[in-house]
Amino acid sequence: MIDRLLPRTSSDEIDDLRRRLEATRWPDDEGDDWERGTRPSTLRHLLEQWALFDWSATEQRLRDENHLLVGEPGSRVHIWRSGTPGATALVLIHGWPDSFLRYRDAAGLLADHDVLVPSIPGFGYSDGVPRGVGGPRWNAERLVAGLDELRIESFAVHGGDLGTAIADQVASVVPDRVTGLHLSDVPLWRAAQDDHLSAEEQDWVDAAAAWATEEGAYAALQRTKPQTLAAALTDSPAALASWYLEKFQAWGDGDALDRIPLDVLLENLSLHWFTRTAASAARVYRDRRQCPPAPDRVTVPTGFGLFPHDIDHGPESFARRWYPTVRFTRFAAGGHFGAIEHPEAFAAELRAFLDAAREAPRSR
Repeated sequence: MIDRLLPRTSSDEIDDLRRRLEATRWPDDEGDDWERGTRPSTLRHLLEQWALFDWSATEQRLRDENHLLVGEPGSRVHIWRSGTPGATALVLIHGWPDSFLRYRDAAGLLADHDVLVPSIPGFGYSDGVPRGVGGPRWNAERLVAGLDELRIESFAVHGGDLGTAIADQVASVVPDRVTGLHLSDVPLWRAAQDDHLSAEEQDWVDAAAAWATEEGAYAALQRTKPQTLAAALTDSPAALASWYLEKFQAWGDGDALDRIPLDVLLENLSLHWFTRTAASAARVYRDRRQCPPAPDRVTVPTGFGLFPHDIDHGPESFARRWYPTVRFTRFAAGGHFGAIEHPEAFAAELRAFLDAAREAPRSR
């Protein structure tokens, strides 16, 4: 089943959001900086702008674009399709705490391709994940089922953050249909399968563990007790904005509001707020813990494009040992949301990778 997505939020819901924003109860202020978490003055500014944001106009744009709900009710996947139908298909999978909006500008720069941007199940307009299932493999299979409905026979796939593991699993589920796999991270989870790490690779693993201790409280909560957080993210727009804004700030270089267009931040917040999916998006971390990626080796041509201010700085040696790597790029600038910050560089990298993948032999 394929339906057009035609979102229309009632004026009552929009008014309710604005009332909640105006009634925000502010905590005590121990300093206007990012040292203890979200900077109060930046959060105040973001909430003031959110109260002015025209969500109805945004929904009109979504209705004008080609947004689809694919599958049966209860297991539908939202896929934004743009570009040129019938051209080389390119699937772009986002991460957290963003959405399909990660690729809003990059998709326009790739308009000569058939660009398909799904929302991960539990994010935005995609239906949620039943209890007891989920994880990258399950999400990959659901996305592939959506592509089947759209009769996409072959495609390249890119993933970043949560989308990295999902894209990896897509390449394992249907390797005969995937023309290339491109990732924004070197999958750290595969290091547990490797008994022959070099000194550089072991340093990478150790640095990731240290980062998790210093910066990973959010992930520990979402992996273990996401329902505790769910009430705050669903009931308080200030809580939602604070939880997300701190990550947009921390996972890049410089002020988030200088790197990420304000309308993207506000649209992303509104998407998670009005669809009430901030809780289910956070739960994806628990699902992954309970249902980790399958260990199958990828056999399709693979490329990596790593941004210098992202969380992960995986070694090229590890990438080449575990994946049939045809291209490995380290961007000059950008962070976790590099596709938003530098869409031109990101799109150019994907084009170069697709050229390299077409010429590469297939692994067996």
